[in-house]
Amino acid sequence: MRRHLIAHYDFEHPDPANPATERDQGRSGTGLTLINGGPAMRVPDRAHRGSRTALQVQQVSPATAGNDDWKAGVYSPTGVPSLRAFNGVRGVTIMGWFKMTGQNPSPNSNSANPDDFYGAIGLAGILSGTSQGHDVRALLELITVNGEMRVVALGRRVDGASSQTFAASRPWQEILPQNEWVFLAATFDYDTAAMRLYRNGRPLDGFYTLTGDPWTVEGPPEPDLASPSDPRGIKIGGSYPQNTRENNPCNCRMDSLMFLDRIATPGQILAQYYLVR
Repeated sequence: MRRHLIAHYDFEHPDPANPATERDQGRSGTGLTLINGGPAMRVPDRAHRGSRTALQVQQVSPATAGNDDWKAGVYSPTGVPSLRAFNGVRGVTIMGWFKMTGQNPSPNSNSANPDDFYGAIGLAGILSGTSQGHDVRALLELITVNGEMRVVALGRRVDGASSQTFAASRPWQEILPQNEWVFLAATFDYDTAAMRLYRNGRPLDGFYTLTGDPWTVEGPPEPDLASPSDPRGIKIGGSYPQNTRENNPCNCRMDSLMFLDRIATPGQILAQYYLVR
């Protein structure tokens, strides 16, 4: 899958000129900014064999309205040219290691109500071509579905149009136990409108949250592709990588985040899991 590995972050390659930037080990060369925490966000932890450090993301001031949460990302209002492989793409895969390290979901620092919590926990995603920093083309995260938090794959084929969500059936606390490294993957097929989730290389049972044809893939022309626009960036550990707003922070660690411009097969995802563990 190496030639389809567009962006890959292992959080062991700081930019010598700016340690708050993580160098991309994929083929796009898209540098990732470690927002608000800078180099301190690289912490000694082993997600898998060969790993030495991981990325710590977290909410910093739960009771204060602001945007000081630790997250990572890249954003450009005109699109990120180095991510052009996701322009008009037929499918996407997001894979990585995740470990919950604190309270999730986080208190909503944008609300005056102390009992209000965010309805989502941000993991990793590719922004759409018209994103304001929140809307995505492909995303792996936790969101509230029918009143319950669930691990989901959330995708959008057409910029500005409807998204679709595939939610895991198992409780999220079983999928992501506290202080345990877990390998998650999500695949997005924009031609067939199929999405899948995997935990430690094995498929997760789940369900779609919308009926009908929210991605408008029925009928000609074929194949159906994502919008022909460069993504406006990548978001990790929350929304708004331009750092204008705190939204959906994750108190967790991440390692070996991979973004591919193809739909990885179940066998490839299982092989990747066993390759590193």
